[in-house]
Amino acid sequence: MSVDPNTPVLRNCIRLPLPEDELIEVTAKAKDYAIMHGAAMRSKSNFSEDSLNFAPFVLVPSSFPRKEFEKAVALQPIINRLMHNVAHDEEFITTTLAETIKVDEFTANLFNIYRKVLAHGFTQRTSLGMLRSDLMLESGCPELSPKALLWRGEADEDGQATAAAAVAVAAGTGSGGGVGVGVCGGKPRAKAKTMEEEEDEAAVKRNVQLSRATVSGVSTSTVASKDRKAAAYCCWKQVEINTIASGFGHLGPASKTVQSFVLRELGHADKLPNMPHNNALAGLCDGMVKAWDIYAKPQSVILFIIEDVSYNICDQRFHEFYIRETYPHIKVLRRTLTDVHREGKLGLNKELLLSGGLEVAVIYFRAGYEPGHYHSQDEWDARYLMETSLAIKCPSIQYHLAGTKKVQQALAQPAVLERFINDPEEMKAVGKIFTGLYSLDDNEAGNASYEMALRTPEKFVLKPQREGGGNNVYGVDIPDALKRMSRVERSAWILMDLIHPPLTKGYMVRPGAEMPPTIVDMVSELGIFGVVIGDADHIIHNYQAGHMLRTKLSTANEGGVAAGLGALDSPYLIDSDDEDEN
Repeated sequence: MSVDPNTPVLRNCIRLPLPEDELIEVTAKAKDYAIMHGAAMRSKSNFSEDSLNFAPFVLVPSSFPRKEFEKAVALQPIINRLMHNVAHDEEFITTTLAETIKVDEFTANLFNIYRKVLAHGFTQRTSLGMLRSDLMLESGCPELSPKALLWRGEADEDGQATAAAAVAVAAGTGSGGGVGVGVCGGKPRAKAKTMEEEEDEAAVKRNVQLSRATVSGVSTSTVASKDRKAAAYCCWKQVEINTIASGFGHLGPASKTVQSFVLRELGHADKLPNMPHNNALAGLCDGMVKAWDIYAKPQSVILFIIEDVSYNICDQRFHEFYIRETYPHIKVLRRTLTDVHREGKLGLNKELLLSGGLEVAVIYFRAGYEPGHYHSQDEWDARYLMETSLAIKCPSIQYHLAGTKKVQQALAQPAVLERFINDPEEMKAVGKIFTGLYSLDDNEAGNASYEMALRTPEKFVLKPQREGGGNNVYGVDIPDALKRMSRVERSAWILMDLIHPPLTKGYMVRPGAEMPPTIVDMVSELGIFGVVIGDADHIIHNYQAGHMLRTKLSTANEGGVAAGLGALDSPYLIDSDDEDEN
């Protein structure tokens, strides 16, 4: 991924660089501390069940605007409800995936299970959703076009008109009635302005002046640094919603543990209150226990479906161990799909039974989200067996399908969103978080998206119906990828606007890397966890359940830590970006 030299930079948690001697000492301590507190993984290059490496991590926490973090947390229960409603809309899922399943074998296999389960009726109507909504800050929201003008050099041909429109927005006289409701803005102008909105307006006005300077030919280097920092971001945008194997419930909180230790070692314990509490592990595990309670059979077990080889072992095991330590009366088992095919069967009431007559109450899928997990028809048969059982699934097959990229692309359309969210304010808030998502189906709209991607590929990401990282196509590689596809094959993919996040600067610590680490430019992706439990008619539990932050080099396209592309991190909340670090 190329980085615009004018990309804004969020201020650091502490002043960098660190003195070399201090850096070497604290990094060595942090590596050991990470391993000893479970911030670790098995090596992919030198795998052994008997050894661990510390997971890649950022030495000190990366800055994230407090206001945007709190908005994301507050919005998660609405997203939970949205995805729950989507998962239980048979017509929508069937229609939305109709073209995709013609060309994507994996999605077609999942859909075939869904179709067969529907035909026989769901044995278990209750589903457990443990979701993760992934988002990135955007430094160029169209709602605040002066920031985009200033920092990315994307002024319209009629730059003066754009600046004038921004003046109208700042004054509350624009045609849109001021900054809209939702993640990128404040409340309707008809209501009294809050202090937060007045601060937002002041920021917009400052940036209008900057925009005028830009379109008038004044170099951005002449702008005061305080105003430069004020334009570092304007909102956040959704990257994706994960409905299966939403990992890092342990590694998210573990990141905070490691970085808190580092800050204390560096004499910055005063910074710790700005690192938000993270109850992700407890929140997710408690969700599984709530589902176990609903199943209401004291001798039943919770089953984790795992890969043949688990590299991200600490994240998985800490879920298991939390349940065993906090709820010792509940047994947790781990099985692969192949294991379930070999030993699983249905009882008289369609309860899922494993060897020894153990009855499964809850199935938590940490595998099953990519084709490589299904080695043969046996694994697909095992998935079908579980879906037809009485066990509560996380996710159920309908939740799995609701998390496909094609469904999320459809949800980005306002008319579609109205189908699932009744409250107008909630609909506006959710609608604001979507970046541009475009169909590539063989129709007029899809063909227009195809041509748009060929003309300006640098503005987009090409995404398939896959989870697990490493599957997307970026920028200049998009035209060749599209040209290799037939018109029909394109429908298995969606096109998404590329998000332009602000940078942070810090030390990324990796196993085997040279010491001391060097300061690098990074970008972060925040994941907000949510738990929702219910059936088609009622939601029983719905809550936000912690967070995680993954950070990658600014030049990297993908950022999955388990995939070896990113690093563990945690947010350091800042109230404004116009303060110098202490």
